[in-house]
Amino acid sequence: MAKTLLQSAKKLLPLIRANLDRIDSECQLPPELAEAMSQKGLFGLYVPKALGGPESDPITAFHVVEAISSVDGSTGWCSFNGTALTAAVSRITIAAAKELFGDPPEVSGSGSARSGGTATVVDGGYTVTGRWNYLSGVDHAKCLFLNCDLVDEKGPVTTETGAPVTRVAIVPIEDGIVHTTWITMGMRGTASNDAEFTDLFVPASHTYVRTEPPVHENPLYNPQTAILCSWTLAAANALGMARGAMNAFMDIATTGSTTSPKLLRDRTTVQTTVGECEAIIGAGRSYVLSAVGAMWESQVAKTPDLMDKAVHARLAIAHAIRQSVKVVDMLFYAAGTGAIHRSNGLERFFRDLHVSGQHISGLHSNYELGGQLLLGAEPTAPTYS
Repeated sequence: MAKTLLQSAKKLLPLIRANLDRIDSECQLPPELAEAMSQKGLFGLYVPKALGGPESDPITAFHVVEAISSVDGSTGWCSFNGTALTAAVSRITIAAAKELFGDPPEVSGSGSARSGGTATVVDGGYTVTGRWNYLSGVDHAKCLFLNCDLVDEKGPVTTETGAPVTRVAIVPIEDGIVHTTWITMGMRGTASNDAEFTDLFVPASHTYVRTEPPVHENPLYNPQTAILCSWTLAAANALGMARGAMNAFMDIATTGSTTSPKLLRDRTTVQTTVGECEAIIGAGRSYVLSAVGAMWESQVAKTPDLMDKAVHARLAIAHAIRQSVKVVDMLFYAAGTGAIHRSNGLERFFRDLHVSGQHISGLHSNYELGGQLLLGAEPTAPTYS
């Protein structure tokens, strides 16, 4: 299965490359590309086998997203985000999944971990109202996974510390209104628009709580580490783009300069930059594969050191994303004026990495949390777990 998934991704790279201009200008994936990827399970790498999905391990999924992202960041992001969201279908029954995604189910989705609205308790389920943003891949999603603040007859439900209690509702996209809001510097093809729902009844069976055990048994769906299995693919997306930026730079460096007959490749400063960037990419990639691989082994074996391994996985993911942004900065500067032209591709990776690097998985707060946990200090860093 691992080899088949990667082969499927690589076979689609020419189609992705042929559609780069459309992806950027139309601010979404072309329908034919989205359909081709969906048919190969590339938007749902973690979907359970019982629902027709690959149920891939995170290392296999990493290689798939990395390969796609080396050609286009937005397409790779949609593979990452779709996989992260649809993995949550493991938390509802097969019957409920078929009600939402058909029989046989074609699981495709988008969603938001942020609470953009409320789920009010009613007989048999909940009524959902609100507006959710950053719904990457909403253009080719069948359902949305929406995090909601829970409300009952007494009002907003809170924990003992006063934090809102949340519940995720899975809703057909056709039951709401999509608002086009995604006008950005980079990652334009992710179509990360908003969606709004008003008094939508959602059966209880179409909802779940993120911290509860999954219906489908697989270490992949362990609620303790599910977010890190997802964020592994954010790192793959960033590292893939860093590799794509390097490939684009190599073309610039070996084909001429706007100001000198001397090729960039023959300049000492450029040679040093390329060597350093190659080392940065390789080191970041190795750290992710090593740390996530160790975490995955602990998940599979159910060993007590799982959360210790998870700390290093989180650090490796954040490090890979931050270092990928550093790489594209270095290459962009080294390329000089030639870097600014859309024709060479480097400026696209520059834009895309600077947008994807703003995602929570790559923020410096992950370093702070990692340091606190390693030191045995109270974890106070803002984070998503």
